[in-house]
Amino acid sequence: MKAVVITTPGDPQVLQVQEVENPEIGDNEVLIRVEASALNRADTLQRKGLHPPPKGSSPYPGLECSGIIEAVGKAVVRWKVGDQVCALLAGGGYAEKVSVPAGQVLPVPSGVSLKDAAAIPEIHGGSSGIGTFAIQIAKYIGARVFVTAGNEEKLAVCKDLGADVCINYKTEDFVARVKEETGGKGVDVILDNIGGAYFQRNIDSLNVDGRLFIIGFQGGTVAEVNLSGLLARRLTVQAAGLRNRSLENKAAIVSEVEKNVWPAIVAGKVKPVVYKYFPLTEAAEAHQLMESSNHVGKILLIP
Repeated sequence: MKAVVITTPGDPQVLQVQEVENPEIGDNEVLIRVEASALNRADTLQRKGLHPPPKGSSPYPGLECSGIIEAVGKAVVRWKVGDQVCALLAGGGYAEKVSVPAGQVLPVPSGVSLKDAAAIPEIHGGSSGIGTFAIQIAKYIGARVFVTAGNEEKLAVCKDLGADVCINYKTEDFVARVKEETGGKGVDVILDNIGGAYFQRNIDSLNVDGRLFIIGFQGGTVAEVNLSGLLARRLTVQAAGLRNRSLENKAAIVSEVEKNVWPAIVAGKVKPVVYKYFPLTEAAEAHQLMESSNHVGKILLIP
């Protein structure tokens, strides 16, 4: 099969499509012929040699995909050859085929194309499209949603998806705006992919018993923080990641997503937002777009 190979750690040009061996499947795995694979920030880190795949996983990048099952392991019960699915991966999505534990496979939701279903699996773990997806989920459960973005185009997309308060962090102090919009209280939950650069400001933006969920470090991993706010307002800081979790834990998360998120997708209340499709041979260009941050939503690779 063809797969995108990281020929050496470096810039996007190190990504090359090569002929490689087909993946083997274990008793509890399925083999998927990939229809599409979605980019995630973690892929760019892996390309640079900073985020290696877990031991025993595919060396090729790609943390989520959609496609059609071509083969099933002897112990697999739920899935059969021909099923249209999407899947959460530890790696290997940038390829024509990928093997994946059966517990990390999901049916393609009604109303979503097989291709666009690739944009869904990793999104609940903190991917490049988490913002657009989180807005829709939050609105689905009745929350008031605040978003920050660096230009008016991105804010307009967020507004169209249902965001209530849209803040340009390049022209506004988002802490002051949050306090103004909440009567000085702050927000209850913050989903953050910046990390160190925003840590103190995020703490300052939280309400009593507020929670900060960190899902990325685009602004660095080191921060100086005044801890008094955490104590005074009983704040919780938590981080989330998927790739290095156990198979059992990933299967449990996937099951919860199917139970709680799939109905919202089927009902048309939540949908994947895809910015652009690239052929597998243009993986380097896709990475360049992701690292430019000029996109809104997911970037997909098509074998």
